[in-house]
Parts: sequence; C-alpha cells; structure tokens
Amino acid sequence: MNRTRRLVAVDDLTDAAEELLGAGYRLALVAAHDDGRPPLRVVHLFLAGRPDRRVELECLLPVHDPVLPSLAYMSFPAGRFEREMRDLYGIGLRGHPRPRRLVRHAHWPEDWHPMRADAPTTPPEFGGSGELRFLTVGGEGVYEIPVGPVHAGLIEPGHFRFSVVGETVVRLKARLWYVHRGIERLFHGRSATGATELAERVSGDSSAAHALAHCLAVEEACGATVPEDAQRLRALLVELERLYNHAADLGALANDVGFGLANAHALRLREELLRINAEVTGHRLLRGAIRPGGVTLRRLPDPARLASLAADLAELTTLTLGNGIIYDRFAGTGVLAADDARALGCLGCPARASGLVTDARLDHPVVELPIEEIRAETGDVLARYTVRRDEFAASVALVTEIVVNHRGRTEFTGDLDTGPRVGSGVGIVEGWRGTIVHRVEIDDAGRLTRAKIVDPSWFNWPALPVAMSETIVPDFPLVNKSFNLSYAGNDL
Repeated sequence: MNRTRRLVAVDDLTDAAEELLGAGYRLALVAAHDDGRPPLRVVHLFLAGRPDRRVELECLLPVHDPVLPSLAYMSFPAGRFEREMRDLYGIGLRGHPRPRRLVRHAHWPEDWHPMRADAPTTPPEFGGSGELRFLTVGGEGVYEIPVGPVHAGLIEPGHFRFSVVGETVVRLKARLWYVHRGIERLFHGRSATGATELAERVSGDSSAAHALAHCLAVEEACGATVPEDAQRLRALLVELERLYNHAADLGALANDVGFGLANAHALRLREELLRINAEVTGHRLLRGAIRPGGVTLRRLPDPARLASLAADLAELTTLTLGNGIIYDRFAGTGVLAADDARALGCLGCPARASGLVTDARLDHPVVELPIEEIRAETGDVLARYTVRRDEFAASVALVTEIVVNHRGRTEFTGDLDTGPRVGSGVGIVEGWRGTIVHRVEIDDAGRLTRAKIVDPSWFNWPALPVAMSETIVPDFPLVNKSFNLSYAGNDL
C-alpha cells in the first residue's frame, strides 16, 4: 500500500497541508466521519503522481461544537469541501472567507445535518421555498438572464444566472444540488461485496469507472490482490466507456453549431460502441462486469471493428473542423487559461485542453499500460474538441493492445481475504471525464461504514463560469457541452 496516514492535531493541520501542497500534492478528497461515538474524524487525502504518492491527514474533533481551521486560503477545492462538510456534518470552519451553504439549499432546516449519526432518516419539515441568493452585478446596461433549474432538454436540473451587457457575459453563477440523493449515506451498512451496483449509479455514463474506483478501494481495505490480467481487462472496460462518451460529445459539439449531419453520424458510432459493450459485458453501459476481487467479460471486443469505427470518427472530425464557420465558432470560445485551471484544481479533458499534465492512469497506475497522453494549450472549445478526438484514437489503440496481448480466461472471481485487512482503502481511476476517487472504510464484520466519492465534475463545475467570462450568451450551450459535466456526479 503506497498510502501514508498521519494523525495530526487540529492546530497543526494548516502547516501540514501547506507543506504537502508546496511539495506538489493536490487535495483530492476531504471526508468527515461520524462513527456514532466521539470523536468526529476528518480525513484529508492529498495525491501526487509520477511516482504515485498518497498522504492522508486525519484530525479528531469533538462531537459537540466541532470546528476545523479552513484551508480555503491556500486551496480553492478545500474551501468547497469544507462548505460541504459544514452542510452535511455541522462542522464549523475557522477562517473560511465565505462559509455559505453549498449542498443545502435555503429551504433546508438550519440545524439538520443529514450525515450525522443521530440525524433522522426522514428530514424535518422544510421551511418554505427559501430564497436563492446571487451576487447582483450592477452598472449601466447590466441585466440578468435566469436559466433553469428545469430545462427544455432531457438534462438534469441546474440553475444558471447570467449577468449580461448586450450579449457579453459579465458574470455567470451556477447553482447545483437539485438532485442530491444522499448516495454516500446509502453505502453505510452494506457489505464490502454488495455495493458495486450503487457505485455504478453515481453517474450513469461513468458506470465502469466508478465501479472500478469503488472496487479498488474495497480491495485495498480488505488487503486483496487482483491479478494483473484482471486489472488489464478492467482497464479495457474503462476505455470502452471513454469511447462511446467521446463519440457522443464530438457529435453534440458539432450539433450545437448547426452541423446536425455530423451529430447523426456520431450517434451512429455511439450506438455501434454501445452494442460492442453489450457483447463484451451483457450491458450497454458496462454494468455488472467489475466487482470486488474480479471481473467478468463474455468476450473480447474485435480490434478490426474498433479500428473501422475509429477511421469513421477521424473522417467525421476532419469534416467538422474543415468547415470554416464551425472552426471559427470553436476557436477562441470559452477559454480556460492554464493558471485558472490549475488554481481551480481542474481534471480530465478540460485540464488537459488547458495544458495541464493530469492522467490517473499515469499518476496512479493500477497496471502498467502504454498510455498516450493527450494535451492541448489554448483551453478553448476547439482544444477540448481536439483532445476528445485524439483521446478516442488513443483509446482504440490501447484497447487493441490489451486484446492482442491477452492470453487466457476472461473471468476472474477473486477473493477479498488474500491479505491483511487495513480497514480503509482508496481507489483512483481515470474516467472519461477525469480522475475519480473513492475512499471507503470497512468494519470487522465486512460492512461499509463510510464511502466518500469525488467525481471529476466536482472540480470542473467551477471552471465553467470562468470560461464563460467575456463570452456571448449564445455560445453558452457550446461551451457548456465542451465541458459536459455531470450533475449527478456532483450532486451526490
């Protein structure tokens, strides 16, 4: 296990965190714990890659009036994790610049913290509709455009408030958590081998990646070892998930600028890829194949068939970018500068399109694979488009390499009792949206007592308003689609 765990005093937390951040680590996760008895615990997980390094800082807090020093002044993601803890656990924050509600909307009861052990499973009566407050932007000619939370399309709810002069966006504020489902609490009490189906439903289009991250965390907690061949097959499934989602996004981006023909062909490719998924696992979204200790494939995908689809997609993207009008709409639109992406802690495609080096397959490898790292520099819609295009080709090459070099069986049952139980585990997977992190704790009876999940959308949602600054309102659907963030993955 390459994870270091340190118990630190509350007053020493800021110094320890500052030291890790200064050494190149990033704050990947903050998990509060209420074990039903004193004290409360808070775990900060810091990650650094190449080589893989993982450090946990654990603080103990009193059950009554727990207060934690804020790390918001040194880490933007830390400030948001802390606001989440304040909402769900009632943990106070010392020195936080803006400790406003994050998860709990205004109509949630003030003293109800649903992740506390003594919180009623049925919430107390909500206090009216509440008020949704946004910062008002003043000045001559400024007006507001409210959008959502109910939208015209088949998407999940989110509210966007545009402050606009003419057509130019001066400020955009997004309000999420309309579909908060209490997912993390639903893991409590489930057996270590019985929660994968729940992990697959954290964000449906990332079923394989979330299932794998959950299983890796459970396996580490149980001290289980999974054969390398099984890990390669698991990686294959995550790449198949990347393929069908990237194909859909490339078509949708073309559709948002009026090139419906490209979208129709991209959806044809997506359908072919979903059918391949069903042939390989029995499920179009790759569910049911990955489980703690093992993996089951019905068959391996045909490399020739994937190569044909890759050629079709390459032709499609060439035609799309060869259209001068489309190219002009993509280039220079919705720019996310590298410094902003780094400060916000962005992950996945948006980060790589802004020039950042981030890929969990290389930073935190589970199995050694020939990963081609794709990056761009301009940070605009065009860069996010080309990164997806190039990642599609690289994923086809990776799947082909795994299939060609695989020998033997395609089913591994595994055993969770193959090593010393350590009680907690972390799973890190590069999903198609970016790095997914799961952390679990398991008791002596083999039940989950805590599961903390961080989807890359948690880190990337704050980047969308930044990219929209000085962009015109009609380009919002295009910029939004170029990020394509998960509401469900954020609104756990």
